[in-house]
Amino acid sequence: MRIRILGARVIDPASGLDRVDDLYLDAGRIAALGEAPAGFDAERTVDARGLVAAPGLVDLSVALREPGYSRKGSIASETLAAAAGGVTSLCCPPLTRPVLDTAAVAELILDRAREAGHAKVFPIGALTKGLAGEQLAELVTLGDAGCVAFGNGLAPLADNRTLRRALEYAATFDLTVIFHSQDAELAEGGLAHEGATASFLGLPGIPETAETVALARDLLLVEQSGVRAHFSQLSSARGARMIAEAQARGLPVTADVALYQLILTDEALAGFSSLYHVQPPLRTRADRDGLREAVRDGTIQAIASHHQPHEPDAKLAPFGATEPGIASVELLLPLALTLVQDGLLDLPTLLQRLGAGPAAALRLPAGTLQVGGPADLVLFDPQSSTLAGEHWFSRGDNCPFIGHCLPGQVRYTLVDGRLSYEA
Repeated sequence: MRIRILGARVIDPASGLDRVDDLYLDAGRIAALGEAPAGFDAERTVDARGLVAAPGLVDLSVALREPGYSRKGSIASETLAAAAGGVTSLCCPPLTRPVLDTAAVAELILDRAREAGHAKVFPIGALTKGLAGEQLAELVTLGDAGCVAFGNGLAPLADNRTLRRALEYAATFDLTVIFHSQDAELAEGGLAHEGATASFLGLPGIPETAETVALARDLLLVEQSGVRAHFSQLSSARGARMIAEAQARGLPVTADVALYQLILTDEALAGFSSLYHVQPPLRTRADRDGLREAVRDGTIQAIASHHQPHEPDAKLAPFGATEPGIASVELLLPLALTLVQDGLLDLPTLLQRLGAGPAAALRLPAGTLQVGGPADLVLFDPQSSTLAGEHWFSRGDNCPFIGHCLPGQVRYTLVDGRLSYEA
């Protein structure tokens, strides 16, 4: 379809573009910026005056729950939710049933994502078979099947020797390994950040050192092996400083943070609401501020939703018996715009952390607006607002932000020049 987008503020942080202009889309690609191509006859015209046109957001962690967990979500429902949040490209973690450790599972996910058509899906393969931490998965075969990186989530590997061998193997084939650095023994049984709030509520704690001890080990092994490493879901200010020091030494490491970690602190647990039960846990105000600073200075180059939808029963038990996770991908852009509202980031920098930054971290073909490139973009109104939950597409409504009035409103999301979502 040929689409003409008129009068938008076009922001492409990857190229430094920020001006009011027209966009022309043809055959799924950006045909021109500014002047219409010769003979261009638009089938649809979008009046985008007052709107911002930006590269579609890239979310590095969206649990699609398919195959195996259809009561929590499906590829169709969760990619539609992502499109409603401005996301055009997303990575799905390997925690499926069966685990994403074979080419067959990767191909199933990709086939169903293409059928749904709401967003581009890039699977993350399991680092070990069954996520059991013992035998290495067939990483090269998984890569050939479409997996863009490999990780074991919070499931620990059997020992440091196994981890070292896995990293050396990945480095040999220039594969990216995703770390969720949390020492299983230090975190075992914990439900909240170990500190004053957990003590007051009587909840078993997870100390900051559960992250930093594991992070120190992981960084040393990254340095030894030379593997490309991405550290996901950082939760502590000290952890962010350790990443900054590693980057200063020239290590090939990138990092992301869950958007809710930039907004919430462990003080949110005061009412024992299971909606705030996440792993790694919400930490202190000082940690939140440290993570915000790391996002501002670029140490953390990617903000992700870490979307984990659950069926209602998963959050109805007492706090300690509930499943961790927040569903928020369809609020990704409005929630992120609160960081602009708070004065932490300007709009182009925020869009960089939501687009080009995460795309570069995992070497994804996304996150920029280039003539001749894929027409993956989001059009949003920065002056309007979104009432969270007014329209909800995810099967999981385990979101503490529902009912909040958030800045900005996604009006259109386009994937390969096709309207994937329209408000």
